Amino acid sequence: MKKFGEYKSKFLESTNEAFRAVLPVFLIILALSLFVAPIHSGTLLCFIFATALLILGSGLFNMGAELSMTPIGEKVGASIAKSRKLIIIIISGLLLGIAVTVAEPDLQVLAAQVPSIPSQLMIYGVAFGVGFFLMVAILRMFLKIPLNALLIGCYAIVFVLSFFVPNEYRAISFDAGGVTTGPMTVPFIMALGVGVAMTRIDSRASEDSFGLVALCSIGPILVVMILGILPLTGITMQLAGYASNNARQVEDAAVYLAPVVPNVEFSVELVKLYIGNMPTYIVEMLTSLSPIVLTFIIFQLIALKLKKDQLARIILGLMLTYVGLVFFMTGVNIGFLPTGYYLGELIAAENKWVILPAAMIMGYACVKAEPAVAVLNKQVEEMTDGAINAKTMGTSLSVGVAISLGIAMIRVLTGISIMWFILPGYLIAIVISFFVPKIYTAIAFDSGGVASGPMTAAFLLPFAQGACSALGGNIATDAFGVVAMVAMTPLITIQILGLIARIKNERISRAAVETAEALEDAFDDVIVEL
Repeated sequence: MKKFGEYKSKFLESTNEAFRAVLPVFLIILALSLFVAPIHSGTLLCFIFATALLILGSGLFNMGAELSMTPIGEKVGASIAKSRKLIIIIISGLLLGIAVTVAEPDLQVLAAQVPSIPSQLMIYGVAFGVGFFLMVAILRMFLKIPLNALLIGCYAIVFVLSFFVPNEYRAISFDAGGVTTGPMTVPFIMALGVGVAMTRIDSRASEDSFGLVALCSIGPILVVMILGILPLTGITMQLAGYASNNARQVEDAAVYLAPVVPNVEFSVELVKLYIGNMPTYIVEMLTSLSPIVLTFIIFQLIALKLKKDQLARIILGLMLTYVGLVFFMTGVNIGFLPTGYYLGELIAAENKWVILPAAMIMGYACVKAEPAVAVLNKQVEEMTDGAINAKTMGTSLSVGVAISLGIAMIRVLTGISIMWFILPGYLIAIVISFFVPKIYTAIAFDSGGVASGPMTAAFLLPFAQGACSALGGNIATDAFGVVAMVAMTPLITIQILGLIARIKNERISRAAVETAEALEDAFDDVIVEL
């Protein structure tokens, strides 16, 4: 009975957080559809039902991830670190990264929208990239390599490679780096870092536990760029399940298909629409979660050997995660994503410049309501002993994301290459890293995925695609990149706040020294007079 009360409380708290995250976007979309770009009542009804599914699915998913992903990450991380065997650490990091990323809902949503890469190929390719860099990140903790040095080297490779990648893949590759640091991956990887750090006793252990997510987000960028350089034929198409000798299949795989906008007349049709499509996501999410479940079973049998109550709690968490994913993906694909595309298309056709303030307002509201952002703000406030308070942190992030979405919509309107924004942005972030405490750099690069929450891939990206389609632009080069722009903002914002905190601390220290020197001089004068 006590446990039931605890789980009920967690569910209500998690659902409330999901409601707060989705509500601002819902209200803005409702206002736009009523006063700016009227949409059919059946489409609006379908969107409202999808919103309810999103809230319920996110609530169940977040609760399940807390009960399962976090403890699995901590215990598995501590287990592989204690072995001290390099080969075990490398293989475990690779497999764990792949397993947890395959189930990432944000990646599932993005993969379904990418026209040039088959969904399964993109999901497993990106998952391998995350796994590889998770292995690198864990090794960094043992070898005590400075994070900013590793980031500079990795991003240098990214930007050099970007000059050889076709334009259609550049924005998509940076979007892939943003979506992989989502609600499934981040809690698990951060918990894994804490578990590994617990086995170290030096003063830098807790500081080095940050930065895993930052490095893992580089893997997907490189993988998608490599897929862009390689022709979508031969072994690439075989991996994707296509016949390499069928040119028509290759051509079809690269054609962007606009989402079908639902339009139902009666509630019975609405229920049939969702129930009819749900079995697809029941099977897909079962396939997506199976790698992490299998990995956990192997570790449980070999190393963890958890007690029955701990095991029961994790199993319950995995079940809730699965059900939440099914509801979330059904709501996104049937109602949320098509409505976002349709609304962007309507607004751009009526008055294209309205998409600019609309996206900025939605971005500002989304970040304000994102539960993970609230946790990050509190963490920074505690770390700086109040020098940077949570309110200042939240406002700066919201303004930064609003600006980044404004820039993303300017790209949709003008067709400017994403490299004109991404390259200077990352260069600024890396330069600042030399002037702020290392902990700020780690948190800033880790939090890139925090700002780009589920709403960015589920609504804002389709919104940009619809607007781009109405304006006759190239969706692959102009519309993609929204997630990447949002994910880049915290890299600069948080480090600037760290720079401000450092300046404040130096001023306080200087003032304290000057006061001490003045008191000492006054005391000397008194002695001379005596």
